[in-house]
Amino acid sequence: MSSTKPITKTDIAHIAKLANLPITEKQTEALTSQVGVTVEYVSKLQSLPTDGVEETSQVTGLENVFREDAIDTTRMFTQEEALANAKRTHNGYFVVDAVLEEK
Repeated sequence: MSSTKPITKTDIAHIAKLANLPITEKQTEALTSQVGVTVEYVSKLQSLPTDGVEETSQVTGLENVFREDAIDTTRMFTQEEALANAKRTHNGYFVVDAVLEEK
């Protein structure tokens, strides 16, 4: 038996609003069931005895290979070259229209 609070349509609607996701009533019903199953499963996992189990971030044993950052000056543009095809510039920078809207 799960000790977590069941997920409701109100919870799903609230999450959708926070994420700015428009969802239909049918989607709300489906997500209520699906998210509820997921939360219940995670609750079961949380009850497993994990004392003495070493934490892992990955299990393959592979290691990341790093390289030194090096600037390849033969592939760099000058500022003038970078701005050459820009529609609008100002003081050596690209000028673009605002993408954020105030409500």
